[in-house]
Amino acid sequence: MNERALVLNEADSFRVSRATLVDAEILELERRRVFDACWIYVGHESEVRAPGDFRTRNVCGRPVIFCRDSGNSVRVFLNTCRHRGAMVCRETEGNAKIHTCFYHGWSYDRDGRLDGVPGEKDYPPSFQKSDYGLMQPPRVESYRGFVFLNFDPQAVALTEYLAGAKEYIDLVIDQSPSGEMEVIQGTQDYDIRANWKLLVENSFDDYHLLTTHSTWLDYLKNAGVKMQRPDRDHLLPSHGVGKALGNGHATTDNVNFRGRPVAKWIPVYGDAAKPEIERARAELVARLGEARAARVADTNRNLIVFPNLLLADGSSVTIRTFYPVAPDRMRVRAWVLGPREETPAARAIRLDAFLTFYGPGGLATPDDVEALEAVQAGIAATHREVPWSVMSRGMAKGGDQLNSDEAHLRAFWLQWDKLMRDERRAAP
Repeated sequence: MNERALVLNEADSFRVSRATLVDAEILELERRRVFDACWIYVGHESEVRAPGDFRTRNVCGRPVIFCRDSGNSVRVFLNTCRHRGAMVCRETEGNAKIHTCFYHGWSYDRDGRLDGVPGEKDYPPSFQKSDYGLMQPPRVESYRGFVFLNFDPQAVALTEYLAGAKEYIDLVIDQSPSGEMEVIQGTQDYDIRANWKLLVENSFDDYHLLTTHSTWLDYLKNAGVKMQRPDRDHLLPSHGVGKALGNGHATTDNVNFRGRPVAKWIPVYGDAAKPEIERARAELVARLGEARAARVADTNRNLIVFPNLLLADGSSVTIRTFYPVAPDRMRVRAWVLGPREETPAARAIRLDAFLTFYGPGGLATPDDVEALEAVQAGIAATHREVPWSVMSRGMAKGGDQLNSDEAHLRAFWLQWDKLMRDERRAAP
């Protein structure tokens, strides 16, 4: 990659080079300097409950097996046979005592040990099965049920890396009486024809709410949801701020107006849902106290854990990851998260809220996909003539940075730029 500034951070101006969204050479450098350097989300512990449970997925371009071993510990293995490299497990999920490579029949137990080798007697004496177990990423750690890996053996501990993001993860966990949240069965899996970093921006950019999601806002109004006029100096119906949390993590933190299955009823849920939500609110207050219960139930947050994990704690709780496939294409996967003890009635409210807003066919996500693909198309055609995107909202003001400002977006880009300049990580 030619040496050139990609992020310009000046006294009253912040600009990002549009080459960062179209350049294949930049993407290759990202794979090494961003994705191979950071803690990357793998899955939630609730997705694998019993010994032998497994999920296969792609993380940082590598196929992995996310599983429970024979001692019921969470493990992550690289899903590649030590013999010739084929994927050992080709199912998306299940429970297994043994994983057998379909190519030459090498088999591995649920602890990753090489268990069976057809024709083993024909190997020389130096061949020891104990030397050829499934490989693991250098680091695997978890926080409050969220499992991450890191391909850098020297990386700081996950809890240190998460920095201020831990506070917002804790707000999610506090929604469960036992502190146990679970991923509800089902995965959203789709591609967007846009650069992955555009979805980072979009995921916690409230500036676009009034225009891009006007249909959804009209739906809420027509259903009887109170939509107050914005206060002076605010664009949006309720007060919200944007916060940088360290290490590129950032969030919006908003007074809630749109309802929450965790304990904030709105007419969209219907009168039949009121008793269940009132019961949930009473449980929150009894367990956490009035102040903490209000913090959990009466605010909503979109948290980005750098570089590519979104915890959208709003209309429901959504886990969303997204990986670059090409400079102009990403793969998105999303799940809904809820308290393990949730009643069937509460679960129904949660799933309806999740699908209505966040689902690929909901009232918000298709708007976002259309917007991001339009941005990508415009930048691809004009980035040489119009080389910079401006991201300086809020730079000149004192006090809080609002959710409609861009301080939290700038936090992401500053960390990205810092890592991309780290020449200790050579280009592949």
